[in-house]
Order: sequence, then C-alpha cells, then structure tokens
Amino acid sequence: MYVDPRGLRFGAVVTTIVLALGLLTQSVWVLAFQTVVFALGAIVGLQAAPYGLVFKKVIRPRLAPPAELEASAPPRFAQGVGLAFGVVATLGFATGLTTLGVIATAMALAAAFLNAAFSFCLGCEMFLIIRRVTGGSTERLIPASTAARS
Repeated sequence: MYVDPRGLRFGAVVTTIVLALGLLTQSVWVLAFQTVVFALGAIVGLQAAPYGLVFKKVIRPRLAPPAELEASAPPRFAQGVGLAFGVVATLGFATGLTTLGVIATAMALAAAFLNAAFSFCLGCEMFLIIRRVTGGSTERLIPASTAARS
C-alpha cells in the first residue's frame, strides 16, 4: 500500500503540536490521546490514523494529485516507534516519574518535529536501516525518483 507523503507530513505537524502541548502541560490525557493515535496508525494501519483521515477528507481534495506516493510500511513502523515512546511517556507522567515522561515525550517530539519541519522521518529511516541490515529488500519501499538520488 502506498500513501500520499503530504498526509504524513500533515500528521507530523499535528503530532508535533500535540506532543509540545503534552510536554508543556505534562498532561497524562494529552499524551494518552497521542499514544492512541500512534497505536491506531501502527496496529490498525495508517488509514485509521485520525490525522490522516482529516488530511484525506478535508485537505487532500483541495490539492493537486501527489507527485509520487510513499510505501506505507516505513511510516507505519515509525508510528510503532512513536507508540513505544508514547506509552513510556504516558506511564511516566501517570506514575509520577515525571523525568521519564519528559524525556520520552521530548524524544517523540524531536522525531515528529524533524518530519514536520524537514520531511525527515526518523522512524522510516530506522525501518530502512533494519531492512538492509537484516537482508530485506528495500526496492519496493523507496520510490524510483528517490532511489536514483541515493
């Protein structure tokens, strides 16, 4: 399955805002909400992620078709990484381990910001490195125009 990379970037912008709010307020509920968003994207699939649904229904119809699509496996893996940090952050704040919550939230926020600001998906890059190290092919995962630049 392939997805519009503009939707992924939109999701990263919203995620950055939500995580920044969670870090500033240290709210268990804000972080729990974002953790559920990560879980939907990682477990159910990107098509179930709320921010992607907003992009698909509200924003994408107003845009020209995307120049290229991106494989969904790397961003779905990235959602899983976000889920892990979200669980740690939520549990940290919920149990009074505030420093743990702050660190986990800040790390997730940094990754989301990299994607939002620079279109650099840290989790996606981790996925591709893991695939290469374990001998898995990345041929179908990297669009031809991107592979030519590598």
